[in-house]
Amino acid sequence: MAKITFKGSPVSTAGDLPRVGAEAPDFSLVKTDLGEVSLSDYKGKKVVLNIFPSVDTGVCAASVRRFNAEASKQDNTVVLCVSRDLPFAHARFCGAEGLDDVVSLSEYKDEVFSQNYGVKMVDGPLAGLLSRAVVVVDENGKVTHSEQVDDIVNEPDYEAALKAL
Repeated sequence: MAKITFKGSPVSTAGDLPRVGAEAPDFSLVKTDLGEVSLSDYKGKKVVLNIFPSVDTGVCAASVRRFNAEASKQDNTVVLCVSRDLPFAHARFCGAEGLDDVVSLSEYKDEVFSQNYGVKMVDGPLAGLLSRAVVVVDENGKVTHSEQVDDIVNEPDYEAALKAL
């Protein structure tokens, strides 16, 4: 269980992120077209999991924009933006922003992703949503970077994530 904060107030997650060197747990999430996708669909590619509470908040939106800009510069890399937002919210945001170098995914159908990655917040005002985290997975499915952001209102360490690619 990770101990993080929301605006300085303590918050706990349901578990811990996968450790560097571990096999990244597979999952099934819903795309904006309501189709499902799993991590195994990206085998052979480098994957950045940009995990956040809601695309409708400033910091979450900033992370999607930043990873969208950086993803187009990376070879053999895909950025998966994951939250509990409905697929329609993801589609609306990315469409309005003109973001097409990220894949928006929703965990609204089940909690397998948040259980396997330990990112569901279990208390605090955002309980039930996903914490802000970044996990980078190599072409072979191994975790090369794992960051649980210490306070939900902070942005992740983009440089560290991109360096892990």
